[in-house]
Amino acid sequence: MNSGIFGEVHARSCISIRGIEKVKKLITRSGVPATITSPLDSLQKGNWVKLICGASFEDVADIRNLSLVYTLAGVDCIDCAAEASVVNAVNDGIEAARGIIPIRRPWVMISVNDDEDLHFQFDPDDCPADCSRPCEHVCPADAISHSGKAGVSKGGVLAERCYGCGRCLPICPYDKIRAITYIRDVGAAAQLLKEDYVDAVEIHTSGRQAESFQQLWNGLGDSIDKLRLVAVSLPDMGELTVPAMNSMYATMKVNLQCLNLWQLDGRPMSGDIGRGATREAIKFALHLASTKEKPKGFLQLAGGTNAHTVEGLKRERLFQTTSISVGRVLRSLQSEHGYARLEDCPHHLLDAVIQALALVGTVKCYNER
Repeated sequence: MNSGIFGEVHARSCISIRGIEKVKKLITRSGVPATITSPLDSLQKGNWVKLICGASFEDVADIRNLSLVYTLAGVDCIDCAAEASVVNAVNDGIEAARGIIPIRRPWVMISVNDDEDLHFQFDPDDCPADCSRPCEHVCPADAISHSGKAGVSKGGVLAERCYGCGRCLPICPYDKIRAITYIRDVGAAAQLLKEDYVDAVEIHTSGRQAESFQQLWNGLGDSIDKLRLVAVSLPDMGELTVPAMNSMYATMKVNLQCLNLWQLDGRPMSGDIGRGATREAIKFALHLASTKEKPKGFLQLAGGTNAHTVEGLKRERLFQTTSISVGRVLRSLQSEHGYARLEDCPHHLLDAVIQALALVGTVKCYNER
């Protein structure tokens, strides 16, 4: 019996090794290790790509696996929540990728808000039995479960997965979902920024409350001294956009010792919707690119970006930095059969890397051999 067990384990090990070898060959064949540059060089070349896990998304298993996959695909930066466990998950995924094939590290960025962070809740016990549950179908992060997990939760909105897109709120036919808000401790975020494994910070702002932005910036204090990049994510405010940017830059430049970037959130958290979702992001970028009065800093497209964005930018003769939001990619990367580590199930890892390369490659222009 023991030899049978050993034989089964040995067979699984051989299958796993062969699966990982397929992943390595795919990465090498795509030209990723030979093509990607340092994150700084990518910014300067205009082919910077950032994976947005989200300021509120805290499912550490998924974040760890996403970081593994997109490090292999050559992203320049991974943006995550300002929580130590989440940052550790990102770095664990990065090192797992580097253990599969030698590849440079992406920068790790934490996201903070200068105002309240929006989340959603409902009690599944209040839902009528005959409800078609449209909230489950519309959620891009699979953050809604009416049944919950045995011994863990009874269901509702799973806080660690919800990143606040708000699509569930208007679609509930019985008005059972409610919005809640919370504000992260700026002191805790400042402490994280002092750690060696965090390279950058992104500040999410509405752009309409200069005082809130200034308070957050001052609260970060000297924690920004060692950073390589400070990003500000803001929506399109029309004629108010550039004045707001200038006001925020005036606040930052007093003690800004690194590069800065403006993340243009054309249509927040909508990249998974399709071709139409990228239009507002491109429109926003076109407006700012043609404006001479904007402050110093790189421009990065965000909300609404997807596999169609680069095509649209090339049509407009405008090719700037871009980002990839988690979106529905989570559905294909979720741990299956109890696997917490994606590399323990190499065929799932291979499928995920293929998807990631299809997205990142549109910007990075990897070799297709």
